[in-house]
Amino acid sequence: MTSEPNTLSEIKVTDRFDLSNKNFLITGGGRGIGFACAKAIAQLGGGVAVIDTATQPVEEFHSLQTRYNVKTFYTQGDVTDRTSLESAFARSVQAMGQLHGGLTAAGIVGDTPLLEADWDVTQRTLNVNVLGTYWTVKLLAEHLIGAETPGSIVAISSMNGQGLYVPVQPQSAYNASKAAIKGLMGPLAGELGQYGIRVNCISPGAIQTPLLARLEGEKRATLDWYKEGAPLQRLGIPEDLTPMVCYLLSDAASFTTGADMLVTGGLHAGPVRK
Repeated sequence: MTSEPNTLSEIKVTDRFDLSNKNFLITGGGRGIGFACAKAIAQLGGGVAVIDTATQPVEEFHSLQTRYNVKTFYTQGDVTDRTSLESAFARSVQAMGQLHGGLTAAGIVGDTPLLEADWDVTQRTLNVNVLGTYWTVKLLAEHLIGAETPGSIVAISSMNGQGLYVPVQPQSAYNASKAAIKGLMGPLAGELGQYGIRVNCISPGAIQTPLLARLEGEKRATLDWYKEGAPLQRLGIPEDLTPMVCYLLSDAASFTTGADMLVTGGLHAGPVRK
């Protein structure tokens, strides 16, 4: 199904980022990074279907359709439950029509050291972050292949998946789950490239979302470690990630697959020592 691209020399580079007339699925898009990406996709003309466990997304989601003249859809679904995920995916396809790719942003964080780890909590971290990503990618790939449509799938990994040890926040199970997402990229890119499907991930650093906000107060030292340790000397915001997500989903990245894009403020290279 793949073919040599036509010459792009006469196409403006900005036009290659255009997502008009394309629709994308986002898991975990009801808030945080997932919603910021949904908004950015809509700004570039793309339609967005969101699957999230919350009964309702953030209020701003409801304005995307009229503000940017794009199609939007929201439905509840649990990426760890086969029936729930498959049903939510089917509803999304019915509402949007053809999908052209997606973003797997559903994820949870655990801060428990190994010697204090809880079996059920750890199991859920791995189920949401690893299997939730894996099965969503499978559904998207099946949809794209069935429609004989090339597309792009982006997963959210983490700088913690690089093997970074954060002494103020032991989270080995979370790190392992994000390393697994990173490890999927090469094999999945290899399997799906023949269908014109690109698969990449983004590894964010410490991003200011509700998940990070839980560290305020007694765990403020953890936030300070992330901020002061990053070479750029600040925490990230969701909008630091959205340009990379949109790049990977767009035709601008038509020759990019199997990659892990680090957006960490430099922290993945090791914390700055003062």
